[in-house]
Amino acid sequence: MSKARLMQGNEACAEAAIAAGVNFFAGYPITPSTEIAETMAKLLPQHGGKFIQMEDEIASMGAILGASLAGCKVMDATSGPGFSLKQELIGYAACAEIPCVLVDVQRVGPSTGQPTAPSQGDVMQVRWGTHGDHPVIALSPWSVRETYDATVMAVNYAERFRTPVMLLMDEMVGHLREKVELPEKVEIYPRRKPSKTRAEGYQPFAPEADLVPNVADFGEGYHIHVTGLIHDETGFPVGSPKVTEDSINRLHEKIARAGEEIIHTESYFMDDAEYAVVSFGGTARTAYEAVREAREAGKNVGLVRLLTIWPFADKVIGELAAKVKGIVVAELNYGQLVHEVRRAAQGQCPVTLCGKYNMRAFEPGEILAGVEALIKEVEG
Repeated sequence: MSKARLMQGNEACAEAAIAAGVNFFAGYPITPSTEIAETMAKLLPQHGGKFIQMEDEIASMGAILGASLAGCKVMDATSGPGFSLKQELIGYAACAEIPCVLVDVQRVGPSTGQPTAPSQGDVMQVRWGTHGDHPVIALSPWSVRETYDATVMAVNYAERFRTPVMLLMDEMVGHLREKVELPEKVEIYPRRKPSKTRAEGYQPFAPEADLVPNVADFGEGYHIHVTGLIHDETGFPVGSPKVTEDSINRLHEKIARAGEEIIHTESYFMDDAEYAVVSFGGTARTAYEAVREAREAGKNVGLVRLLTIWPFADKVIGELAAKVKGIVVAELNYGQLVHEVRRAAQGQCPVTLCGKYNMRAFEPGEILAGVEALIKEVEG
C-alpha cells in the first residue's frame, strides 16, 4: 500500500483510471464531476496519456470512441445533463462493441436541475437511457477508496466485455474527502487482440468462446468496418432477421454468462435480521448508521448494499426477501431502484420506499423512521 492520503472521490476516480491503463480522456466540465476532468488534465500528460476538452458532451463521447478504436483505454466524466446528451453514442458503443468507461456524478434534476445538490436519480437512465435492446454494467461506490477500486473494475470490465461501463457516482461520494491508502499496483485487463491473422480468415466481430469478439485496433494492418447498424462477423451491415436476433442475443449473453462474478453486494448486521434496508452509493453510508441505531434500539435490522447496480442483483434480493419480513429501499430520488427490488422480491415480503429529492442528503433518522413505519405496517 502507498502512503495514506486525504483524497476526494472524484480525484480517486481519475487516479484509478490512470492506474488501470486509461490513456485518453475527452470531456466537457460539468458540476459535480469537474474535478475528474481537472485531475485527468493534470496527470494524464505525466503518464504519457492525452487529455482533450471538447466543445460539448456529444463531441467528447465521439472522441473517446474514436480513441478506443485506435487502441486507447478511454474514459469520460459528466453529470445528468451531459449524460443525456451522450446516449446515442453510448448505444453506438454497445452495438459496435467499443470499450469505454462513462462516469456519471449525479445531481438533482431533471434538466439542469440543481447543479451542486446530491441525487441518485440516474439509476434508470443508466440502464434504459439509450434506445433498443442491449445490456449495461453500472457500479455505484460508497466511499473514496471504493471509488478507486470500482473505477479500476469498470476499466477492466469495459475491456473484457468490449462494452460501455458506467460508474454511477453521486455528488456526496464525488466531493467526499477521506483518508485512503491506495494500492501500489492494480490488476489490469489488457486490450483484446485478434486470435487469427488475415490469412487465417480473421473476422473482426467473430466471437470468441466468451462471446466477445477480438476486434483489432485501427492501424494494426487489418481491414475493419465499424458501424452502428446490426452487422455480421465481418462488421458489415446485414438486413437479416436471424443475424439481428443472434446479434442482440449475443450482446446480452456475453454479460449474462458472467453471472454473479460481476454482481457485487455487501451485507451488514444480516445474521439475525428480520427487516432489511437496501441501498447504494452515498446513501448507503447513512443507511448503515440508521441500521446501527436500530440495532441499539433492539430492532433486528440489517443492510444490503449494492455496488453493482446493473446487472441487477436478482438472486441476492430474492434470497433476502425470502428471509426477512420486509425491505426498505433508501435512495435519493423519487423512487427508481425500489421497483427492481420489488420485482426481484417476487412478493415474498413487503418492499417500501424511503425516498428523498429536496437537494439534501438523508439523515439517519429519516431512514430509521422508514424502517419503523415498515415494522409497524407488518406487525401492527
